[in-house]
Amino acid sequence: MTTLADLKGQTVAFAASGGLDSCTVTKWLSEHGVNVVAFTADIAQPDETDFSEIERRMRLSGASDYIAIPLHDMIAESGIEVIQFQARYEGDYWNTTGIGRHVIVAGMIPEMAKRGIKVLGHGATGRGNDQVRFQLCTNMLDPTVSIYAPWRDEAFLSRFRGRTEMIDYCETHKLPIKASRSAPYSTDANLLGLTHEAGQLEHLNVGPWFVTPGMGVKPEQAPDKVEEVTVKFENGRPVAINGKAVSAFQAIQTANDIGGRNAVGICSHLVENRFVGIKSRGVYESPGMELLGTAFKYLLQLVLDRRSRELYDAISPFVSKQIYQGYGFDLATHMAREAIKPVLKLVNGTIALKLYKGGVTFAAANDVPNQMYSESNASMEDIGEFNHADSEGFLRVLQVSARALAANGQVTPPRWAKQ
Repeated sequence: MTTLADLKGQTVAFAASGGLDSCTVTKWLSEHGVNVVAFTADIAQPDETDFSEIERRMRLSGASDYIAIPLHDMIAESGIEVIQFQARYEGDYWNTTGIGRHVIVAGMIPEMAKRGIKVLGHGATGRGNDQVRFQLCTNMLDPTVSIYAPWRDEAFLSRFRGRTEMIDYCETHKLPIKASRSAPYSTDANLLGLTHEAGQLEHLNVGPWFVTPGMGVKPEQAPDKVEEVTVKFENGRPVAINGKAVSAFQAIQTANDIGGRNAVGICSHLVENRFVGIKSRGVYESPGMELLGTAFKYLLQLVLDRRSRELYDAISPFVSKQIYQGYGFDLATHMAREAIKPVLKLVNGTIALKLYKGGVTFAAANDVPNQMYSESNASMEDIGEFNHADSEGFLRVLQVSARALAANGQVTPPRWAKQ
């Protein structure tokens, strides 16, 4: 483990958001003879658009240099991949912060190499998931880079026990922080969504709508009419929204706007299992991911047969966990990427959705060349290509094993089936 004693006279590339932790750690390290270079990943975070202001705060906190890394395309592409895997952790969370940490590290490592910096610092706490993501992603992309995590350093912990001491310290040194002691919760943001946690949200009698949405509106504030939106996919990628061609970044940005104004994917509540072994509560906003992810889901329903569906449904939660736990760059995740490539070639077509006060429903599917669905075969009105009588032989085969189970005492009906 890298400690303050190991850093004297060295340079640390600190992943800086410009918030309370960034300012506190940068100033504290600088006071102890450590050269801090602040790196901020531009991942289209909606709560921080003025990077010159972040630079000002970091330099006033003691950073010797400041680098903003443009990662709009990388965060967008990572979001599209999350959609393609339908990688929602524990069924509800689109992994927006989890994949965001992968992007930050992937953006920082090459920039650090250019400058010969071999220590990456971050402000993630010792009880959360982000410390794991920063650690594992860095270890995988460049094993020669070491990690400095102040919240695991006894020297730092002996000085700062929590938020109050940090605010006091910053005020004493007249650092330009925005944090306040009365903040009701904390927020982490990028193009894909917002994560709200801690503060008042740690109390389960406080509902998710306690949060003030940052990417849209609450359902009661959404328009009183249905908005219809079409999303066209080619090879598993959204290429047009409402008939207008879009890049990956534009697709998510446009979907954020459309979904947000209709309260889609706003303030989703989840009490989840953190990788470190504790329960935590998050309130999530991801309007664009919810909109595009739902459209993708409907196309999957049309193109996957039963066996490929079963395999896909096994891969999806696995990759979701991989991203959540910081393993998005490992062999297993790469194998999963290769496994769904044949699926993505088939995800072509246009899905129309209806949006209304937070709800997303199917409206229509058009131009889906690889769909398995056949109106003729599925029809209850006409025999078509599927002759109902042909099922007689199919069921004669199935009844052999069913009767064998009964004959050998292997059938135990539940209580509700007994009279």
